Amino acid sequence: MTAPDDPPAGPGAPLPASLPADQEDLEHRLARERTDMAWTRTAVAFAATGAAILKIHLIAGLVVLGLGVITWGIRLALPPAIDDEARPRRLLLVTIAVSAVAAVALVVAFTAHSAGVR
Repeated sequence: MTAPDDPPAGPGAPLPASLPADQEDLEHRLARERTDMAWTRTAVAFAATGAAILKIHLIAGLVVLGLGVITWGIRLALPPAIDDEARPRRLLLVTIAVSAVAAVALVVAFTAHSAGVR
């Protein structure tokens, strides 16, 4: 049951105070939240994969776990790009970081496989 002071819910109801009234601002905010969730999901995936690899190969598992921590740290280290001039630099940094993480994961995969890990 709702209290008498609660605003009506449903289509056409006013937005809560925490949401921006402008649709474009809301879309930008939601896009930032989706990006944050994607970074977190990637870090969790690395951590879960690293934990599974730990059962088979200690060093490779620790490296992949470390990649998860690095991925999560990159997300925290990158402030939102406010101006259009900062976006290309930020995109370049993200591209370099993701490529480096992928290269390390590839090296670990080939090294662990050649060491007899099955």
